[in-house]
Amino acid sequence: AAPPPGALVSLCPGRPRPRPGPPLTMLFPADVGLDLVQSKIKSLAEFLDVYLKIANVHTVDFYTNDVWNQFVALPPEAVISQLLCPQGDRTAPEKIDASVWDESEKLRDVAAYKRVTQDHSLPNLGVCTSLNDLLQEMWGNKQKDVFLKPSTFMSSKKSHEVELMSEVIVSFAKYCSIQQVIDIGSGKGYLSSYLSMQYGLNVYGIDSSSTNTSGANERNRKLKRYWKVYQRQTKRQNQHNSAPKNLEEEPANNMESFEEAKEQISLGGEQENSLQNQSSHIQTPVMDTSLDLETSERSNNVVSAQFVGSIETEFDGTDNLFLEFLSTDAVEMNSLSRKKRDLDDKEKERRKTAGLDAKAKQIKEANLYSPLTLHVTSTTELQDIISDIKDSMLVGLHTCGDLASDILRIFVTKQELKVVCSVGCCYHLLSEEFELSDDSKECCHGPWGFPMSQYLRSSSWHCGRNARMSACLPLERVTFGQGLPSESLFYRAVLQVIIKEHFGNGKAYTTLQRTKNKNIGKIYSKSSSFVDYIRKSVEKLGMDNSKMSDSLIQGYYDRYMPRMKELEAFNLLKVALSPCIEGLILLDRLCYLKEQENVAWSALVQLFDPLKSPRCYAVIGVKK
Repeated sequence: AAPPPGALVSLCPGRPRPRPGPPLTMLFPADVGLDLVQSKIKSLAEFLDVYLKIANVHTVDFYTNDVWNQFVALPPEAVISQLLCPQGDRTAPEKIDASVWDESEKLRDVAAYKRVTQDHSLPNLGVCTSLNDLLQEMWGNKQKDVFLKPSTFMSSKKSHEVELMSEVIVSFAKYCSIQQVIDIGSGKGYLSSYLSMQYGLNVYGIDSSSTNTSGANERNRKLKRYWKVYQRQTKRQNQHNSAPKNLEEEPANNMESFEEAKEQISLGGEQENSLQNQSSHIQTPVMDTSLDLETSERSNNVVSAQFVGSIETEFDGTDNLFLEFLSTDAVEMNSLSRKKRDLDDKEKERRKTAGLDAKAKQIKEANLYSPLTLHVTSTTELQDIISDIKDSMLVGLHTCGDLASDILRIFVTKQELKVVCSVGCCYHLLSEEFELSDDSKECCHGPWGFPMSQYLRSSSWHCGRNARMSACLPLERVTFGQGLPSESLFYRAVLQVIIKEHFGNGKAYTTLQRTKNKNIGKIYSKSSSFVDYIRKSVEKLGMDNSKMSDSLIQGYYDRYMPRMKELEAFNLLKVALSPCIEGLILLDRLCYLKEQENVAWSALVQLFDPLKSPRCYAVIGVKK
């Protein structure tokens, strides 16, 4: 029987689908109320008012401003051992907060510092919705088989992200009777192509980079070939198991072709860079790519015909459809014409209609994923780029800076968008409305990235760029031994000392001190030694290094090397604060959704393992 209008149709027969949805109030786990979210924001903001002084220290100024002696009253070895040791006894934050700092407001108790930051980190605030609870409400105890494993053609990190986020997206799409998904900041199309092929969703992937869009088109073409071969192999294997025949050689040929297509996909990542470099000057058309996709689809069928063998057509009454993909000499026309003469007019008309329907369906399936090139902002009109837009779900996987905020604003203001699922990243690229720097105000044209909620905006709250950079630090990875690149940070901090002492009165130094972005590029990885690093860096900054001898430069290294542990320990203090700062940014976005009258349900859900993907939280919202 044909599925009802709006039903989610999977390209994978046999995959269990979510149960038909009850009323929305019964559908999802208990909603976290606006009052609770606001109270947690208030508590977190009060905590960070005191502790942001650690996060807002720039590593570049560590030695020039004598940061360690300014903020810490302990040896660095004590700080490192305490922060990296297993978690000890927990104490209520109000009982230990006074012991963290001494009379001169220097850190004196690392264990207390560690406990209070943990208590104010997002996982311990009691506002996140469990992913397991969410999926249990939607799927029940049904087993969710995955026919197309993303790990086959993605890195382990990307496949982990795509598989989990896809499961959430398809669950909401089913419950809200949505067939169309708009992926903002789609990049190379990993999530978009998987959603279209695994679940049959109609996906528009929008990215501002034409290079990414071109690469996504080529990658999707290869992936479709892999997917078709995979389906044929599975179908023929099932036929072989149900009705054993003498097909010993043919499956081997199929397997060879399957592995060949699979290898092309896995190698595609290595070839993508060269492909994108060649096509970076090409502007991908914003609209209708159906002709190219149809041609690609036909081409794929011709290539794969050699190992298909005898084919059972996918659509009833369309025996002649496959013949259209073969060359004219591949079919005996006499037998075909005799067969046509034997058909009455009614049967001819039926077959013609069925053939046209099958072609339309084939073209539609070929165009399930449409990569588009466009720079998206909060004022973007989706109707201008998607002519057939209908009830849709808006998604974004690791959208940078303000784009994550813009996605939520677009969701709230566009009537056709029913669900949003956004995972943000790159908090240091957020624009802040109340940041004291004039530089940040000059660069922003439009709504600010932070804060979003009226509640937090009413207090004119701001983090600062250095604190937002600290929010990006991967606590779990550092805790489990994947430390920060200490030597490169050490080089940069000593470079600042040299610049101050030798070029302190120069114009280049004055400009460097005024700017918030003190990045000099990836010189460290291109340097053979500390001396080489200093010379290349000074030259890049437009300063004359001819008066500095190698021995003079090496002397700075020898002087500060014994203090390198101070830098390592201070960075660990910043890492401990990262989930607190990230928590405030994400709670602000959640609060923004809860303030909207047209949003019925919203939640903050941890989708990913933070060891595999540190930016692991999704902001999800559903319209009334």
